[in-house]
Amino acid sequence: MLAEAVAAGVPIEAVFLAHRAAGDVAELARTACGRVHELGPGVLERVAGTVTPQPLLAIVPYLDVPLEAVVDGSFLVVCTDVRDPGNAGTVLRSAEASGADGVICCAGSVDVYNPKTVRASAGALFHVPVVAGGDADAVLARLGDHGTRRLGAVPRGGREYTEADLGGRVAIVLGNEAAGIAASVLPGVDELVSIPMAGRSDSLNVGMAAAVLCFEVARQRRLAAAR
Repeated sequence: MLAEAVAAGVPIEAVFLAHRAAGDVAELARTACGRVHELGPGVLERVAGTVTPQPLLAIVPYLDVPLEAVVDGSFLVVCTDVRDPGNAGTVLRSAEASGADGVICCAGSVDVYNPKTVRASAGALFHVPVVAGGDADAVLARLGDHGTRRLGAVPRGGREYTEADLGGRVAIVLGNEAAGIAASVLPGVDELVSIPMAGRSDSLNVGMAAAVLCFEVARQRRLAAAR
């Protein structure tokens, strides 16, 4: 994570090294930041949020941007009421890897700076613009005003995702893990898309669904560029 932050040019405010940390870890810490604090035995283990933490911690600033910074993007991902931090991190990772111009985590979704979300993003949080907050209805209305087609992901009843036109300016809209996209949000969606299930499962985890849809956007755009 620290290496990804450095690669993204994120300013590192401070780094804390475990007792007697050495080798590549210590070198990375000192390369990343001038303020490196070496901790006493057992200190890092007591303050870290994981049972077996990595041998260093770092402090970096919040990175979210205003909606206006991404509203003109041609490929956006919108989370509405996505609550699980691991899912949110997977959404960030899939969005960044597939070339999305930004991720919007509307009010009601999990905090993008939740430690589990940050870890699950595998560094993607440092590379893709993230909007944290904003009423979902207002966000979708703003995107619509800018000519973005808003495609809502639903377990069933939508157009098969490979048949949907994902070119042009598009936003993939994701809903709650259990309840899906709220009924109050659906009027702000232009079209519904679904991923057909061949097995006994009736739906995918929202993080997995985001990955499938994001890479379909990327696939269609590669094909369009090759023509």
